[in-house]
Amino acid sequence: MNTRENQLKAFDRLLTIMDELREQCPWDKKQTMETLRHLTIEETYELGDAILDKDLEEVKKELGDVLLHIVFYSKIGSETSDFDIADVCNSICEKLIHRHPHIYSDVKVKNEEDVKRNWENLKLKEGKKSVLEGVPKSLPALVKANRIQEKVAGVGFDWEAPEQVWEKVEEELSEFKDEVVSGNQDAMESEFGDVLFSMINYARFLKINPENALERTNKKFQKRFQYLESKAKSLNKPLSDMTLAEMDVFWEEAKSL
Repeated sequence: MNTRENQLKAFDRLLTIMDELREQCPWDKKQTMETLRHLTIEETYELGDAILDKDLEEVKKELGDVLLHIVFYSKIGSETSDFDIADVCNSICEKLIHRHPHIYSDVKVKNEEDVKRNWENLKLKEGKKSVLEGVPKSLPALVKANRIQEKVAGVGFDWEAPEQVWEKVEEELSEFKDEVVSGNQDAMESEFGDVLFSMINYARFLKINPENALERTNKKFQKRFQYLESKAKSLNKPLSDMTLAEMDVFWEEAKSL
């Protein structure tokens, strides 16, 4: 791997290129934080895909794209004298030192849970009114639910054992079934949300990341369905003309692959 000297040279090279692009490239000159925002979100999702695919070459490329965006925002910040890349780096360094007193001070911890609890308590001492302030409003609902549960667990608001959480899942499922029978659409949606929330909580106790788990299933389904499509195409038969029994034969083949 590269030496620290080479790593710093590479980072300096990126900063120089960013300066040149911001000054000379018509597209780069026009960009603002607002115009970059949706692109940053897209790049983050692409990084997430590469991680789930375990494609390390792609992870490297996508990390570069994300790093470019960080440098780009910092460059824009420097042009208004609000902050530059050094301020960004120093800010996160100070935060990490402050929130790891078990490393940089004399606080003792027993395990990872102690670290998380200290982290949340320190944030409250920094002036945050709620531990939930750190959960972005624009997060996808499934990710947000997981983060909410992690946050409140960090200050001790949590179940004691997985069995208790599973009982809650079963309770919510029962309530959902009752509303399905009643046919009240609004109540069904509310109870279905409770089922999902409790399942996400149970996944957390099993140390399963629900977002990763669902995305793995999405990818698995897509791959199997595309196999089904390719088989139908080889028979010159539209999927809409196939029976479910015919499609199921190829679906089972896809599962075996």
